[in-house]
Order: sequence, then structure tokens, then C-alpha cells
Amino acid sequence: MDHRDEQEFAEYFAAKRDSVRRTAYMLCGDWHRADDLAQTAFVALHRRWRKIRDRAATDAYVRTTLVRAAIDESRRPWRRERQSDELPEPPPRGEQLADRVATREDLLAGLRRVPPRQRAVLVLRYFEGLDVSGVAKVLGCSEGNVKSQTARGLAHLRDVLGEEVETHG
Repeated sequence: MDHRDEQEFAEYFAAKRDSVRRTAYMLCGDWHRADDLAQTAFVALHRRWRKIRDRAATDAYVRTTLVRAAIDESRRPWRRERQSDELPEPPPRGEQLADRVATREDLLAGLRRVPPRQRAVLVLRYFEGLDVSGVAKVLGCSEGNVKSQTARGLAHLRDVLGEEVETHG
């Protein structure tokens, strides 16, 4: 890569690093794994940087690489054995904030119990804001598959969150 390409990549990385890491966290529920997934996506992007003619498509390329890496990783037997539903305790800062944090943590914990492909669909639809067509492109599947995975994922999440409410309530 020439100096200009390196500079463009560095600027893109600096601008997108945090958002890609947050999306990775939503996909896997662990900050260390999220860092690994984000790194995987950025390394793959760096390898292809000169070949990407349409810079507007860069976000889509990173998103697709990230989601596929998260799904592939979740299929590894050793990864399934080590998964944990525990999240660190939030710092206490007032009742309203604590309620909001508890709700967010319940949602994240519940999301981790949704199967990986359904979790990816939910994260892409509701966190990344992609439409059905956009999710289908990222996952390389039909729009009908995205719709059914969304419905199943939401049902699974509702079931899991119902358990959480019964356990904590």
C-alpha cells in the first residue's frame, strides 16, 4: 500500500473502531472476544483496502466480515464450552440509571442466550438499523430467511427475558 492508502485506512479505522467494537460486543457478549472479532474484521479490510473501489461499501464489507467471524467462532466447540452469561456489576449511580443499566444488562444477557445466527439478525436489524434486504446481503441468505430468523430470535429473546424477570422479580 502506498502512503495515501495507509493514511485513508488509518482514518477509517480511527473513525469506525469504537462502533465496530460495540457491534462485535452485541454479537458475542464479551469485550475481549469483541476486540478479537473487530481486529479480524479490520485485518481483512486492510488486506483488501486497495481493491475496494467503492469506499461507500466499506462499512458493509466490515459488517459482513464481523458477523461472519462471530457466527463462525460460535460454532467452535471450545468456544461454546467457555461462554458465560455473567456481566460485570454496573457502578451504582442513582436509581433511574441503575434501572436503565439493569434493563440493558438483562437485554444483553438475554441476547447472548439467543442462537448465534438469530442474534446476528437481531443485532443487524435493531442495533445497526439495517432493513431486511441489508441483513440478507450481509448474511448471504434470502429475505424470507431473515424474516423467519428475526421472528424466531425475538420469540427466543422474549422467552429468555421472561425467565430473567421471573428469576429477578
